Amino acid sequence: MTLNRELLEEYKRKKYDIRKRLREFEKMGKGGARDIFTELCFCILTPQSNARQCDEAIQELKKKGLLFKASAGAIRPILKGRSRFHNKKAGYLVSARRTFDRRALSAGNILELRKKLVDSVKGIGYKEASHFLRNVGLGKDIAILDRHILKNLKRYGAIEKVPSSISAKSYLDIEERARSFAKSIGLGLEELDLLFWSRETGEIFK
Repeated sequence: MTLNRELLEEYKRKKYDIRKRLREFEKMGKGGARDIFTELCFCILTPQSNARQCDEAIQELKKKGLLFKASAGAIRPILKGRSRFHNKKAGYLVSARRTFDRRALSAGNILELRKKLVDSVKGIGYKEASHFLRNVGLGKDIAILDRHILKNLKRYGAIEKVPSSISAKSYLDIEERARSFAKSIGLGLEELDLLFWSRETGEIFK
């Protein structure tokens, strides 16, 4: 069995759960401003960190009433041990309250919207902006190029090597390669992302 055929067989086994998760993301995108902002904060925390632990931190911040109004100083202890660079990220969460406008999600091309997020929200690069947009149901045809995805793109020949760092230009180039690969096997890029993620982590999370 070829690698691509093996991948498609795996997708068939996980198809129901992957599509269910994508529907949940779409539902999230129709939620209130606070729900959307919460998802943005989660994505700000995730770089070089465990997604589950970041989600735990977000839930605790919400439970204690800190996420939407507390200072960076009050947020830091909750992030410590759960998200790397917690001091900086606490500041990013506070800054995001001023710079993020939920209404912007309903306007314009998705690629232009992602660029605006990268330019306006501290702590957000192309990967995090893509992650956020996917998690609020706007991730069709964009890639979340974390180490799990890059590793698998290399395995299937979409890229020659896993880069040690990714510039904006490189991100867009690799994303286009991922898009072409997904299309060649008949999957959406958002489906391929969750398939690769579940393979590496053992779950279909976010």
